[in-house]
Amino acid sequence: MKRMNFLILFFLLLLQIAFAKSDPPGKSADWPMFRGNAQLTGIAKTTLLEKPEVLWTFETDYEIESTAAIAGNTVFVSSLDSNLYALSFDSGELKWKYRANGEIKSSPTVYNGVVYFGDESGVFQAVDAKTGEQKWTFETESEIISSANFAGDRIVFGSYDQFLYCLSPIDGSLIWKLETENYVHATPAIIGNSVVVGGCDGYLRIIDVKTGTLKKQLEMSTYVAASTAIFEGRAYVGTFDNQVVCMDLESSETVWRYEHPVRKFPYYSSAAVTENFVVIGGRDKILHALNRKTGGAQWTFPTKARVESSPVIAGDKVVFGSQTGEIFILQLESGEVAWQFDTGSSIVASPAVAQNRFVISSLDGIVYCFGGKIAFD
Repeated sequence: MKRMNFLILFFLLLLQIAFAKSDPPGKSADWPMFRGNAQLTGIAKTTLLEKPEVLWTFETDYEIESTAAIAGNTVFVSSLDSNLYALSFDSGELKWKYRANGEIKSSPTVYNGVVYFGDESGVFQAVDAKTGEQKWTFETESEIISSANFAGDRIVFGSYDQFLYCLSPIDGSLIWKLETENYVHATPAIIGNSVVVGGCDGYLRIIDVKTGTLKKQLEMSTYVAASTAIFEGRAYVGTFDNQVVCMDLESSETVWRYEHPVRKFPYYSSAAVTENFVVIGGRDKILHALNRKTGGAQWTFPTKARVESSPVIAGDKVVFGSQTGEIFILQLESGEVAWQFDTGSSIVASPAVAQNRFVISSLDGIVYCFGGKIAFD
């Protein structure tokens, strides 16, 4: 009996160790859209691996600027060669490709078995995730770089025709549209029943997702191309006025502004936000880690080229690419380099992180999947 009890306890201990080193089922399976979630916080529900290796690569016919989406066992990536590609997450093998009307800079979004994206011709498209067959299209008046976000039965995205659009995912019919005063480049964030989006006209707008009614219009006083991350009722976004701004959505007040004391360059990268950190790349060739509550600099990490890639935080690490062609994994607390890899080509795409692996693309048209076997402690 004692021997049996010992074996049972030993078996339970092994199970506990196994589950401690893996992610809970269903918690880290997907990276379905740009920045990973509807609030655009850039937080992965998984850890990164201690020594990531190239698991596979896939070559497209032209440059890739967009971020991949990961859903189930499929990676969806769009290219300036006008194709949307569906690849096996395990092997990188091509499952199917879908030809759009023009170059695709919009990062794909996967929702309920359908892939949504826009192209340079201004056509927003819905494609079956399993077969690659077109389900419907919707035409705007200019190119679409903004990625789609979802709030229940609503799809929301922006266009360079200066409108924010809300469509039905069933047939692509227009529910509402809101006119702005300049391009809508950024991906809109969703928080509760509100859409939050910064515009190239210098405003941060809060819109009722059901009706399209403008709730608030907060003045940023400068061009905003980056997407806004929402965390605990506050908006975090970089601007072309060389600042990272934190705004309280309820009071409409600016909580803090961060500006590097020496290097004055715009922010195109979108921020990743946790309880303690705001991490964002700059055209000053620096990755900045700020105190989320005060905006004070915690650390900065210099690269040798612009950081357009939006960083992703996974556990106690942060991963991003630089236009040097290098991919970095840094310690979140200190900014120290944990790992780096040189692709040999410029990177503006952001990482997509799921299941202890990450996918990122370069401007020479190559999709990389990195992974390994041993997770960080």
